[in-house]
Amino acid sequence: MNIVFDTDPTASAVLAYPVAKDALATLALPLDAAAIVLEGAKAARFEGGAGEVFDTFVAQGGKTVRIVLVGTDGGTRADLERAGGQLAARFQRSGVDSLTVDFTGSAAGESVETAGQFLFGAALRGWHHDQYRTRLPAKSKATLNQIGVAGAPKGLASAWPDIAAVADGVTLTRELVTEPANIIYPESFVERCQPLAKLGVEISIMGHEELEKLGMGALLGVSQGSARPPRVLVMRWNGTGSADAKPVVLVGKGVTFDTGGISIKPAAGMEDMKWDMGGAGAVAGTMKALAGRKAKAHIIGVCGLVENMPDGNAQRPGDVVTSMSGQTIEVINTDAEGRLVLCDVLHWVQEEYSPEYIVDLATLTGAIIISLGDQHAGLFSNDDGLANQLTAAGEAAGDPLWRFPLTKAYDKLIDSPIADIKNVGPRGGGSITAAQFLQRFIKPGVKWAHLDIAGMVWADKPGPVWDKGATGYGVRLLNQWIADNFEG
Repeated sequence: MNIVFDTDPTASAVLAYPVAKDALATLALPLDAAAIVLEGAKAARFEGGAGEVFDTFVAQGGKTVRIVLVGTDGGTRADLERAGGQLAARFQRSGVDSLTVDFTGSAAGESVETAGQFLFGAALRGWHHDQYRTRLPAKSKATLNQIGVAGAPKGLASAWPDIAAVADGVTLTRELVTEPANIIYPESFVERCQPLAKLGVEISIMGHEELEKLGMGALLGVSQGSARPPRVLVMRWNGTGSADAKPVVLVGKGVTFDTGGISIKPAAGMEDMKWDMGGAGAVAGTMKALAGRKAKAHIIGVCGLVENMPDGNAQRPGDVVTSMSGQTIEVINTDAEGRLVLCDVLHWVQEEYSPEYIVDLATLTGAIIISLGDQHAGLFSNDDGLANQLTAAGEAAGDPLWRFPLTKAYDKLIDSPIADIKNVGPRGGGSITAAQFLQRFIKPGVKWAHLDIAGMVWADKPGPVWDKGATGYGVRLLNQWIADNFEG
């Protein structure tokens, strides 16, 4: 979505005005037909609730103008983003190619923060992915590509590029998650991230031979049934100005398609497994957001990229593999593959960078969806301070988290009778035992959090700032966490 500042509202055919809850009676519209608009809104029971929309046509300046009132309720971040998102959704496929938001006299325009949140919501909700729909009727095609801004608070235009950078990061994540598995696979995922180098992100890639030399037997075991070779993508952004700054490490599970391997999934719904790389997608999008806004932090983003397929060379249930850490793993279920990818990447980043903080993101378990649905991602951590930071960042950014326990009582459920560890436990507590598995690969003293985002990366229906499909979950959360805790 193109956001243009200092727009002349008299030149626009569509004018939108943010309206707070129950503020209709005191609303001063700079229109000849203001009274008619307000009477119409009252008759339509418009009250200014978050995302509530009233629109009508009036004569103004010798032409017909479409007037839109958008409710912002109490003006919280969620309210304002929902309002901007609903405005974009309302006009996305309406035939309108541009509109103007006039913040003059609106509570939403009182500060850079509030106006920015409204426009951020519009930018997020304006994203769409229609490139494979070759027979889309003309009336169903997206048309809205520009939002003009009038009456903006001082400083918004200069602040907008940083806000837009986060939206751009969310967009990259959505694109990666949305693309089908014949388009996005380990090699092409890497190629999609190459443009980040133009923003100053240092990119390096490890292929099969390097991973084999490193001893990543767990990750390679997952990939061995696929014709698509594995990749580990490493992205570095250092905006601190110091080469000695200790990095924060983000790790993403990137299973670009998950059949379940020999423990094959049911056919119904398997097409959804194109988004089993949502954690890696979130890491890539976060790196784009941080570089785009020139974050004053040192961040390493690492994506373990594989495809899990069931050919004659595929890993079998009962196989024992040796991870890079030296720990042996009995593979009870080849559909519990994400933790096998992550454990090797987690060990490698600790060996390579000696970080104090690691956060991994993964669409790891169906059990987390049973627990939390699509309202929260699961949070597991060995450090209370880190868990509290992430929870606060998720609440502030709109990517909510809910913490689960990690204890030795669960740890014993993944002890193997023939190896150091097995990759699944019993049916109960499946998300917890998956996190306990990963924790065995975290070195003492490292502050680590695991985010199980399986219920959050894909939506079956539209939300406040996303359409049906990829949500871009994780980018706003990680960006907020880094901004709050590592940028001084």
